Amino acid sequence: MNTYPKLHNATWPGIVGKGPDSEPVISLDKMLAMTAAAEVDGVKFDGVDIGLLPPHFDIESGKEGAKALADKVAAHGLEIGSLVAPIWAGNAMGDKDARDTFVDMVRRSCEIGAELRKIGIRPNGIVRIDSAAGVADWAKDPKGNSKLIVDTFQRACDVAADFGERLAAEGEICWGGMHSWRNMIQTLEAVDRPNIGFQADMSHTLLYTMGYNCPEDRILPIDYQWDDREVLKASLKELTAALRPWTIDFHVAQNDGTVHGTGSHDKTGRHCQATDPNGKLVISEDAGFWLRDEKGELTKAFKHICWDGCMFSNSVMEQQKTWNDILAAMIQVRNAHGWS
Repeated sequence: MNTYPKLHNATWPGIVGKGPDSEPVISLDKMLAMTAAAEVDGVKFDGVDIGLLPPHFDIESGKEGAKALADKVAAHGLEIGSLVAPIWAGNAMGDKDARDTFVDMVRRSCEIGAELRKIGIRPNGIVRIDSAAGVADWAKDPKGNSKLIVDTFQRACDVAADFGERLAAEGEICWGGMHSWRNMIQTLEAVDRPNIGFQADMSHTLLYTMGYNCPEDRILPIDYQWDDREVLKASLKELTAALRPWTIDFHVAQNDGTVHGTGSHDKTGRHCQATDPNGKLVISEDAGFWLRDEKGELTKAFKHICWDGCMFSNSVMEQQKTWNDILAAMIQVRNAHGWS
């Protein structure tokens, strides 16, 4: 039985897409309890990736907040991995105040991350960011806005380096300057810092191949039929060959080939249940495009992988079976592409 990569569940699906204009937030306590209760043939989740987002976490709480978070997670027998910085308080291509706020949120998140490492509950993981800017706004001045994003990311990287942290930019079609695979690479290359990389999410990156919000970067044929598995595999191979060298964090997920948004969250890759019959990915096989290099060798680029179920409905998330099914899918990925 493979012991790496460790298997994590994300806690932020209890927040993202929830709130006054959608469904109620699911508490961190409940997310942790459901994660800890999941079990398949004696195997359980090893840990959680945490969104440092209210109401789950107060970014102003500093070291005391980090200690309380560590105690809460440890009580469930779990470790902490990657963190999501609440950068949406700012904007990577906004005015000076917005960009300063963005960098400050990264700084605060890295402080928390470093403290969690010091406590010993966070053996690995990155701090996740995006541009916090919409595609339509970015498109008003692509060159100028991309320049601002790059400058903000560089400042954020320099701050993160002071805490020994790496930043991972998640590619989603809803974030300006990161809304296609080619834009994502151009941004990362321009940032040119050793402590920045890409966070791949199988649901979001599937839409990269489809050219959502950037038709010129489409990889799949326009008349593609989903029953032609070989064409999809060829497209995923091309996509991952370009992005894999940048990838330092990985989300396992399923997608039905459509976009989705709930509450105030813009439409992005639709996260489907692991067992969704409309899912377009063969999860365990397609994860291998990210976890293995072009020669089929394991990259071992990260020591844990995470399931992201953003914008699942509460009726789905509050069923223990959902998390058992997810854990089963994660185990299949580790069995196929893991190590000891």
